[in-house]
Amino acid sequence: MMVGKRKLTVGLTALLTLSMMGWRCNDKKEATPTPPPPPSVPVDVAFYLTKPDKSVLFTPQENSVSEATNSNLPLIEIDPATTFQTMDGFGFALTGGSAMHLHNMSAAKRHALLMELFDDNDNNIGISYLRVSIGASDLDASVFSYDDLPSGETDVNMDHFSLAPDRQYLIPVLKEILTIDPNIKILGSPWSAPLWMKTDNNSVGGSLKPEYYDAYAKYFVKYIQGMAQEGITIDAITIQNEPLHDGNNPSMYMPASEQAAFIKTSLGPAFKAADINTKIIVYDHNCDRTDYPAEIYKDADALQYVDGAAFHLYAGSINSLAALHNSYPDKSLYFTEQWIGAPGDFPNDLKWHTRELIIGASRNWCKTVLEWNLAADSSLQPHTDGGCSQCLGALTIDGDNVKRNPAYYIIAHASKFVRPGSKRISSNQPNNLPNVAFKTPDGSTVLIVLNDALVTQAFNMKLGDETVSSTLAGGAVGTYIW
Repeated sequence: MMVGKRKLTVGLTALLTLSMMGWRCNDKKEATPTPPPPPSVPVDVAFYLTKPDKSVLFTPQENSVSEATNSNLPLIEIDPATTFQTMDGFGFALTGGSAMHLHNMSAAKRHALLMELFDDNDNNIGISYLRVSIGASDLDASVFSYDDLPSGETDVNMDHFSLAPDRQYLIPVLKEILTIDPNIKILGSPWSAPLWMKTDNNSVGGSLKPEYYDAYAKYFVKYIQGMAQEGITIDAITIQNEPLHDGNNPSMYMPASEQAAFIKTSLGPAFKAADINTKIIVYDHNCDRTDYPAEIYKDADALQYVDGAAFHLYAGSINSLAALHNSYPDKSLYFTEQWIGAPGDFPNDLKWHTRELIIGASRNWCKTVLEWNLAADSSLQPHTDGGCSQCLGALTIDGDNVKRNPAYYIIAHASKFVRPGSKRISSNQPNNLPNVAFKTPDGSTVLIVLNDALVTQAFNMKLGDETVSSTLAGGAVGTYIW
């Protein structure tokens, strides 16, 4: 019996020892693996995405922005306390041809399209700024002014002035747009003065004769007053579209010295006498010649009437505008035109225009960003003889059929959320992640980001005490709204 008890005791002891060893081994095994990271938690940040392969086109993404869990990612830090310019809006040139195509749609289809373009609710994109031509641009079917006369005749008192050419298409379309957004801002730009005022009596090139400075100033006054009578407020005018490019049809050459002389001797005093508050904007041409507006600004007699300068980017660098702002911080800057050539190259157009215009122009103090032009048909019509034959509209309109092209999505990423009155605020730019941030009148914060690399990039965004994470494919654009 004693032997049996001893064997039982030994057996129990061995079993207990093995069990304890097993428990210790199990404890050790459970402590070895690294705990999994906590799951990413979706946050209340709206996110609209466009991909360069067009698989996603300005579409809201659900649960795609989460709490940041990796502090090693590139960080975009937004500082709402540091503010810059107040935005007037984002939009397009409503050319005569654009208005013609819209006007010729069926009433129901046109109104539905205008709601999509100019309302900012639901799936609409909220265009908030338009540029129209004073007289014809090269994207009208033919050249015209509001005071065309037989050869040899003049009309210095503007007795024959008439907005009749715009009453067929442009004015009715503008009136319908105003029923959707009564506060939309409109910029008017002439491509040429009436031919009888010009040195060559031709729609192409030539200059404004000094003896007609007062008559041309009256022409602007009659235009603004006539549009006001139609219920259309012209917020601003530029004096000449592309004044250093005299080969378009129509066009007119006007160097800075002549523009300054016209402003100080005729246009400014005429606006003052007629109690017109429409802003006078100079230049309206490429970023390579910031010396042009600077020359006008140095003339104090002209400067008193000038709100600021407008730019295109067919030459020069968008970054050159910051130096002009720093030299004349009380003068506004506007970006008023950039075309996309047909048939368009969606990945490259999306990347270049977002980086240089939506982000670049805004970060360099521009209050507007406008693309050229709103609409053409599939034959890229209409245009004047010698005008742009390859200008791809943001929309291609054939009857009631509408196709949305690169510029539509480029502008939509800003126009829907960065409403007029928004202030640009500070944000840093990590490598390959150009971006721009805004504080909107309703208190929202908007960040527009481009992944300028070829590969997918994850990154963090910090606003206040909150850091969130997102991912963009190479060449993709995201708009984030807090």
